[in-house]
Amino acid sequence: MRRDILIIKNSKSISILSITSLLFITGACASGEGGAEGNDEAAASIGEETDYEIIGIDPGTGIMENADEAIEVYELEEEWSVVSSSGPVMTAELGNAIEDEEPVIVTGWQPHWKFIEFDLKFLEDPEGVFGEGNDIHTMARLGLEEDLPGVYQLFDQFEWEMSEMEEVMVMAEEEDTEVEEAARQWIEENEELVAEWTDGIEEGDGQEVELTLVNWADAVAATNVVSEVLQDLGYETNLVEVMIDAMYAGIADGSADAMFASWLPAQQNYYDDYEEEIEDLGPNTEGTRIGLVVPDYMDIESIEDLQE
Repeated sequence: MRRDILIIKNSKSISILSITSLLFITGACASGEGGAEGNDEAAASIGEETDYEIIGIDPGTGIMENADEAIEVYELEEEWSVVSSSGPVMTAELGNAIEDEEPVIVTGWQPHWKFIEFDLKFLEDPEGVFGEGNDIHTMARLGLEEDLPGVYQLFDQFEWEMSEMEEVMVMAEEEDTEVEEAARQWIEENEELVAEWTDGIEEGDGQEVELTLVNWADAVAATNVVSEVLQDLGYETNLVEVMIDAMYAGIADGSADAMFASWLPAQQNYYDDYEEEIEDLGPNTEGTRIGLVVPDYMDIESIEDLQE
């Protein structure tokens, strides 16, 4: 496992009858006194094989705060740590572990191409630390509607399903295609939906539109699709990749026009900081999910199974 990532402390008939009875009694004892011990051993084995680490993404993101909270709520803090990295590093760690069929636990969200590429499962979260679900919102700078009404209308009408977003991700990841090409191909294959987004929109005359994003698969897919549509409408686009706080700050100070990766309520803390300085155009994708994710081959079903 890679070590160049920051760890945040904060995973005959009589004989047969006699033998059968003996086995039954032994099994009953094992399921009683030894059952908890067996669960502890299983949890310890998973912990030892993963170095008691949960591989995460950018520090300060909502999912990382949820992961840190899960460590406390499920009383895992004596052994387990959440490891801060980035979206690409997390997926690389996941892919490397799956290639060798090794245990691994990561922070995960859906939509994401990894759920199509790999057989994965969310760990059950009986305490509800990660919430019931998230929607991905479009955020725009104040004054955009007056300055660029056609652009604003497109952003307001932009909505799609998780499965549609994942199609773009898969094109870019599995087919080794540049994301701009994947976005262009998807647009050509989904003309009816794109026509709904652009219905009644005023075309541009070379005006520049600045879009900000974080390096997450969903943000990259959505932003590039919208960028290609804007170019078809006669606008120029500039995509700026930043960290999550700067994504909100750029919209708030007017240096960027919009972003399409506001996961709410997971990013509620960031939204609350800038709520008065940005405009929420509502969800562009609904029914997303976040949590702790493991390969399907791992014999673990719940975050509680990490307890020793």
